[in-house]
Amino acid sequence: MPQLPSREDALALMHQHVQSESLRRHMYSVEAACRAYARRWGEDEETYGLAGLLHDFDYEEHPDEHPLAGVPILREHGYPDEVVQAILSHYAARTGVHPETNLQRTLHACDEITGLITAAALVRPSRSVMDLEAKSVLKKMKDKAFAAGVDRDDVRKAAEDLGVELSDHVQFVIEAMRGVAPELGLQGTSA
Repeated sequence: MPQLPSREDALALMHQHVQSESLRRHMYSVEAACRAYARRWGEDEETYGLAGLLHDFDYEEHPDEHPLAGVPILREHGYPDEVVQAILSHYAARTGVHPETNLQRTLHACDEITGLITAAALVRPSRSVMDLEAKSVLKKMKDKAFAAGVDRDDVRKAAEDLGVELSDHVQFVIEAMRGVAPELGLQGTSA
């Protein structure tokens, strides 16, 4: 089995293609959540982490072709098909690759929810995930105007496909994001 590219290699590739700090932070949050699920299930944390870290690396440069535009670049850099297929599956509407493996379902389930969690943290007085709880995120989720770009039905279905209860999933992802709160700019005043 060929060796996985390192996280440092993935960071360099991501930084080469993504200039937006908010998009980088989103990718860090998805990486943290995917790594946490890999640990929970005894899966390969590096593989899950790479899929999370790189899932949107081509979005800024190719929003209308994302994630298809990034596939040749990932393959050229030696990313295994498992990672490439997971990245393709997180946007099944465009790619036709539906989440079927545990890694694919994990990436899909962690993608949208991290955006909602970030938005919920940023409207708190603390501007932090450190004191954020799932019930607050779920309450915000009911407000269609809040973080309107987040597809609520997709969030629910992705958690269901992953086999986790939505509130447990939200809390689990919050806790994963707490571990990288400084990188996400979400350590706030309670850090």
